[in-house]
Amino acid sequence: MSDPDIPDFSGLEGGEEQQAADIVRDVVLWYSTQLAAERRAPVPDEDRIEELKQARQAVLADQAQLATADPEEAARIAAVYAARLKVLTES
Repeated sequence: MSDPDIPDFSGLEGGEEQQAADIVRDVVLWYSTQLAAERRAPVPDEDRIEELKQARQAVLADQAQLATADPEEAARIAAVYAARLKVLTES
């Protein structure tokens, strides 16, 4: 029995989940790149390194959630991380 108010993503073959996974992976990559650059800096900022590590860990935790996310949750995660990626790459 299906609820008419809930969109049916079953025919997407993982579309929402894959999109969310790709976006979250891009955010993890951004944090990893920033971490590497900060560690290679002539005088690494240890506070910045710690902030980046913590932020990356939070993203990795959400990435792990995607394994069991339903399409609605995957779409929510994709939207959150698409917005975050936009902010990160614009600065």
